[in-house]
Amino acid sequence: MTGGAKRGVFSAGGVAAPLRYALFRRIWLASLLSNLGLMINGVGAAWAMTQMASSADKVALVQTALMLPIMLVAMPAGAIADMYDRRIVALASLTLGLGGSTVLAVLAHLGLVTPEILLAFCFVIGTGMALFGPAWQASVSEQVPGEALPAAVALNGISYNIARSFGPAVGGIVVATAGAVAAFAANAALYLPLLMVLFLWRRVSAPPRLPPERMNRAIVSGVRYIANSPSIRIVLTRTLVTGIAGSSVLALMPLVARDLLKSGAETYGILLGAFGVGAVIGALNVGLARERLSSEAAVRSCAIIMGLAMAAVALSRSSLISAAALVVAGAVWMLAIALFNIGVQLSAPRWVAGRSLAAFQASIAGGIAIGSWVWGHVADLAGVAPSMLISAGVMLVSPLVGLLLRMPSVGTQTEDAELLADPEVRLALTPRSGPVVIEIDYRVDQDDARAFHGVMQQVQLSRQRNGAYGWSIARDIADPELWTERYHCPTWLDYLRQRSRSTQHDRAMHQRAMAFHRGPAPIRVRRMLERPFGSVRWKDESPDRPTGTEVLPVAGVSGGST
Repeated sequence: MTGGAKRGVFSAGGVAAPLRYALFRRIWLASLLSNLGLMINGVGAAWAMTQMASSADKVALVQTALMLPIMLVAMPAGAIADMYDRRIVALASLTLGLGGSTVLAVLAHLGLVTPEILLAFCFVIGTGMALFGPAWQASVSEQVPGEALPAAVALNGISYNIARSFGPAVGGIVVATAGAVAAFAANAALYLPLLMVLFLWRRVSAPPRLPPERMNRAIVSGVRYIANSPSIRIVLTRTLVTGIAGSSVLALMPLVARDLLKSGAETYGILLGAFGVGAVIGALNVGLARERLSSEAAVRSCAIIMGLAMAAVALSRSSLISAAALVVAGAVWMLAIALFNIGVQLSAPRWVAGRSLAAFQASIAGGIAIGSWVWGHVADLAGVAPSMLISAGVMLVSPLVGLLLRMPSVGTQTEDAELLADPEVRLALTPRSGPVVIEIDYRVDQDDARAFHGVMQQVQLSRQRNGAYGWSIARDIADPELWTERYHCPTWLDYLRQRSRSTQHDRAMHQRAMAFHRGPAPIRVRRMLERPFGSVRWKDESPDRPTGTEVLPVAGVSGGST
């Protein structure tokens, strides 16, 4: 490689730029080894199942068992990643995976593994992955600066797919020479470097401005944010569709090797390795795709090319042709998944990053888990090749979803806005005081009514995804220039959180709404306690309670009133 090429790769916009940062580099290299272990484990589990059960659905259930936990526990895992130290969360989840792998290796050595036990421990290992993923991905922004984040996301995908390139081939050799026990033991051993690197990471985190949310409230907050964020909602839907359509490649690969190519574990490993090589190629070209194509055009192109490659695998009886088709399929699969991942990462503010990434993981893992189950049953009924052909057809028509749910255009990372100035408080409040009702009066020229109402629909989404409920906008029938925005927060503490969660985009939208205000008087804001029990002197002789200091308003420096 020439010096110029190196400079391009390691430049600020180059795919290898994040490797200039020592912390990210150490974690990335250790995660590469961990991913290698997971690939070896996956080959061992899938091939062990083919030896214990002849039905296609049992073999496909290995992928379901590994991926289903990600769908089931993703949102709690994301909430945990946002609420607690992400380093500690990552260490605990890796320990769970290490324990599951170790016990599975011991049971396999003793000859006690049955199909049900194998699926159960695949589920345990998958649960560790599910808990680890959001904490790991959300912490990437703490390891590299913002301009290197898209490349870091791509590099994490490359790490996984470098492991996919070599891990299955290594796994095939390990299984062929030493059996599934050695594959399970290798996975357990390769957890250790990542555990060590994370243990030595001295993560510096700013103390939270407010107490952490309870788990149930944190989950609700994450779901509410996603439900009121159209861009993230669209990306997650497209991710789910792609996962369902493309999962037959991963789920039926052992059967492609055994039934279509009439080969053994070595060929299975080579086929998965070919898919991984293609995935690395795709990840290396994420930046190029983002520069030259819109998100929608890139995702559509990936779906069409992958559908054709899947059809080629279904029709081929040559290992060479199948491997070549899988290189193409792996490239466009990884490219599409990386585009979805980057779209979520750049759209979510830090306070909900873990939950948003958990939802992304749930979408892709849920798609693979559901698709694996479906295509496994289809393969039992119609055969492996017809099942893959049907899956390819679904992938080819999946771009039609874009007619209704067009991929959003995502530029730079979402940044938090400066905190608002302190609200005026003259009433004794506790964290649980509430509900709190906020009313904001705007005076708007009648000629601007339609434009103002349109902006307020965007303000509604902003308020609701940050924690408000019961939002409404009303117009005075006796004074048509007077508009009143009204919304609730469950408690005073929730209101303080809602005020602190605005992004720069949210704040700009609020400023657009405020710019419509006319008249000599400023915008009027009323903050009211809907259930004022405890703030009232029930007897004349009772002393007034002092203004509360149990929960202080969030300290802020910028202007603004809401």
